[in-house]
Amino acid sequence: MAASGVSDTVEDINLPAGWTFTGLVAGLLLGWALAGSAFSTPVLLVAGPVGNLWLRALQMTIIPLVASLLVIGIVKMVDTARAGAMARRTLTSFIAILACGTILACFLVPALLHVFPIPDGARGALQISSVEAQQVPGLGAFFESLVAPNVVTAAAENAILPVIVFFAGLAVAIARLPVAQRNLLHGFFQALGNAMLIVIGWILWLAPAGVFALALGLASRAGSGAVATLGHYVLLVSSLGFIVLLSAYPLAVWIGRKRLIDFGREVFPAQAVAVSTQSSLASLPAMLASCRRLGVQDVSADFVLPLAVAIFRATSPAMNMAVAIYVAHLSGVELTPAALAAGAAVAMITTMGSVSLPGAVSFVTSIGPIALAMGVPIGPLALLVAVEMLPDLMRTIGNVTMNVAVTSAIDRHSNLEQA
Repeated sequence: MAASGVSDTVEDINLPAGWTFTGLVAGLLLGWALAGSAFSTPVLLVAGPVGNLWLRALQMTIIPLVASLLVIGIVKMVDTARAGAMARRTLTSFIAILACGTILACFLVPALLHVFPIPDGARGALQISSVEAQQVPGLGAFFESLVAPNVVTAAAENAILPVIVFFAGLAVAIARLPVAQRNLLHGFFQALGNAMLIVIGWILWLAPAGVFALALGLASRAGSGAVATLGHYVLLVSSLGFIVLLSAYPLAVWIGRKRLIDFGREVFPAQAVAVSTQSSLASLPAMLASCRRLGVQDVSADFVLPLAVAIFRATSPAMNMAVAIYVAHLSGVELTPAALAAGAAVAMITTMGSVSLPGAVSFVTSIGPIALAMGVPIGPLALLVAVEMLPDLMRTIGNVTMNVAVTSAIDRHSNLEQA
């Protein structure tokens, strides 16, 4: 992917995260105030359609945006893998770390929900009646479902796995075309991604009104259980990101051979920038400075860190799977091994095949496909996006810490090969 294109469009998206959170709070408060009153029925008759219309608009962007970003990301990965031994080692390290986070979430989140269950009376708080759970096939049918005879029909039926398999294969094929043809198709999907990001930017600008309407109906039905559920959700999902963050320290110590106290001290300035900006891209200069203070070679830091910012978000599979599993528990969806496997596969592919996006956009484009693949209703995501600004802090600081740690590890491996 070129330096311009999708990245330029991303920089132009300035989403009203604070206003969205305000809309959530205002909707909850008004819903409690109107609950049981004579005014609740006429207000809900208006708020219900408004909220559902915004939700439908959000849903319609998922497949075209994911398809375009997937093609762009995978073409970039294939081109990167051709760059040499360090590139292949870097990509292998990224994939291994992402796989570990994905597997961790599949086992740990259900265990955490068993030990710290969803608050009493709040189990149905985030369910939206107009959205039905998708059916997940059995294990044998699951493998058959990976390839659809008609990808358009699969997309229309929200069968996300065969759609992702198709576009992943298409991306690899595009990467093998002659340069002129590759550039033509790459440019088409880049333009499609840009256009879809503009559309989703418009939709998310309406998020304060949409979330307000959904929250109003939610509070009138669930009362204080809605707030308890949202708080429980934020803590559980953030805990997965915190575990990924902590795992960066032993990686830097055991593989990168950095002293724990040195790594903690030198990575702290980059973490501070991550907290203040909530952007891995904005934290890149601070990460480069941290690596240099740790003695990482410039050639390693200058290659690995920009690539990490572009395609490696260490916390994403673990935290995205946590969101999908949490919504499944709220909605009463039984997660079979096939459903978890489907979600894990989509979490890995969409993470590696995406670009650095604002938190609200990446929340929709990353978790929506995972939920669809697992048979989990995606309606609750429209409300959870309003509190994403809180877990997004953990996402960014975890990603930045892991980026510095994995760069240290790759640099040491390169030094050993040269010795």
